Amino acid sequence: MADIYLEDGRNQDGESQVATGNAFKILGIAISATSLDRAADQLETWSEDKLGRFVCIRDTPSLVHAQDDPEFKALHTQASMVTPDGSPLALVGWLRGYDVSRTCGPDLFELMMSRAQANGLKHYFYGGKDGVADQLKVRMEERYPGVQIVGTECPPFRRPTPQEESETIERIVESGADIVWVGLSSPKQEFWMARNRDRLPCTLIGVGAAFDFHSGEVERAPRWMQKSMLEWAHRLYSEPKRLWRRYLILAPRFVMLAGLETLLAARLWRRRRTTAP
Repeated sequence: MADIYLEDGRNQDGESQVATGNAFKILGIAISATSLDRAADQLETWSEDKLGRFVCIRDTPSLVHAQDDPEFKALHTQASMVTPDGSPLALVGWLRGYDVSRTCGPDLFELMMSRAQANGLKHYFYGGKDGVADQLKVRMEERYPGVQIVGTECPPFRRPTPQEESETIERIVESGADIVWVGLSSPKQEFWMARNRDRLPCTLIGVGAAFDFHSGEVERAPRWMQKSMLEWAHRLYSEPKRLWRRYLILAPRFVMLAGLETLLAARLWRRRRTTAP
């Protein structure tokens, strides 16, 4: 069935919305039909032209949040890639006939670190609690010899002042970074990336909890839970006070909204087939 919800696969600058040239819309947001390897290949290609871009990594709760926050929803049209962080999003794309697989922040981050010696890209870590970015840098340098991490920064929890933000931009530019990994909570990280994309000659990627996972600050779910679409349960068990609303309210709401959207799409598709000449 054709994806009747996809009206446009390009952003406001005319650049392809996705790495592969394909996207499928879920709840009004175009999700890139991509995979870990294809997304990583695209990041390497983008590093050659020094244009400012940002990448959103979406899960089901954040898609639901976007329904209640028009500004947050709208900024996705400016993103150069919106990857399916959650397996349910990739499953929806696969059921619609797209070549797509889960492309989550922690996995994309680790894949790019593993490629660092071969591609020579320079990385900057922005986000996390005090000391987490520095700890992450030490771990990545130990695990992946030759990786170039040219800067780390843990911003204040509050929104930075214009002067503080300008100073951060100057440090990133001077570092020569090709990719800035942004480890803030969502939607804070997406607004920061959209606000600063045009001020930076590199790609910004919002990876949320990836800093905590790879620094050892927070234990990630076992691989079998990740593959069984149960990583959410491990995260809820680990951080119930912070994540209960995300997984007990927003995620079930996604199932209801996405299910309704799919039923309406199927009905419209059948109507079009019936009335086709």
